[in-house]
Amino acid sequence: MYNQQWGGLPDEDFLGRLAPEMADMRMRLYSTAHTSDQTAGMLDGEWSDKLGLKAGIPVAVGALDAHLGAVGAGVGENILVKIMGTSTCDIMVYPDRKNLQDIPGVAGIVEGSVLPGYIGIEAGQSAVGDIFHWWVSRVLQKGEEYHTVLSNKASKLSAGQTGLLALDWNNGNRNILTDPNLTGLIIGQTLLTEDYEIYRTLIEATAFGARRIIEQMENHGIVISKVINCGGIAEKNPLVMQIYADILNRPMEVTASPQTVALGAAIFGGLVAYKNDPGFQSVQDIQKRVCRIKEKTYLPQKEEHQIYHRIYKLYKDVHDSFGISGTRKELFPLMKELLEIKRSV
Repeated sequence: MYNQQWGGLPDEDFLGRLAPEMADMRMRLYSTAHTSDQTAGMLDGEWSDKLGLKAGIPVAVGALDAHLGAVGAGVGENILVKIMGTSTCDIMVYPDRKNLQDIPGVAGIVEGSVLPGYIGIEAGQSAVGDIFHWWVSRVLQKGEEYHTVLSNKASKLSAGQTGLLALDWNNGNRNILTDPNLTGLIIGQTLLTEDYEIYRTLIEATAFGARRIIEQMENHGIVISKVINCGGIAEKNPLVMQIYADILNRPMEVTASPQTVALGAAIFGGLVAYKNDPGFQSVQDIQKRVCRIKEKTYLPQKEEHQIYHRIYKLYKDVHDSFGISGTRKELFPLMKELLEIKRSV
């Protein structure tokens, strides 16, 4: 809620109208927010002993884990970083000297939250890996190794071959509907539906949700020229990455570092520690040295994307019908069209 142009944090009166407890808290909060290229203080003796580090070294101002992960992944202008785990965070930056449009449904827009001199833009999905875990662990009652079994079987299917469509709202919708009271849905099941078909459909649903967020950003003036992925799912599951490439119709790059959050924190730590070194004058100086991408990039497949584009139109109809009040969509043909797509592939 901090905005320098509006005088920092909201005043007590505003916060009190939201909740009385927030007004009481206002006096105990900070008056100025600092970006992570600033020094918060020096490491004291107690913590230097615990960490095995030299006392007195500068410590950078902290930041959110996802924002540091984006920095460690190499976020920059026109680059979208997707941090993929139990949920996902989509992080971008926008030059603060430019006029940024409002992006309806995207609330995480804060000056300096990701990179100094830029407006941080954060969106995301409240469940991604958690949806896959729900299916494997709670419904199928299987262990972690069964993800590999399902992924191997699902990878042999083509787009549209399941005849299924799902909504990725098992934990509500964070963006762009911002509604925690929405729930998941799977359409098209028959007596012949297999567990790996539903697994693939749930992956597709999260990719459709990601596409909806990207479209919202682009429709409001954000340019996305590259997508970099990091986190557990990007590291472990090639099927997810390929489906995302096909649905988003974009190359999916994956970071070489499995610990981009720690790397992002180290970048800011290095920046404050070596601020007098001419080679360490900006985050970008250090990113060029330490941020790497894996050799394997997942490229979109034209035929798969064309089928997914057709299914995405159905996804949007269901998305809007259940997610936006007053929407009037003709859903009667939807199941039949899913079957038609299945037969055609």
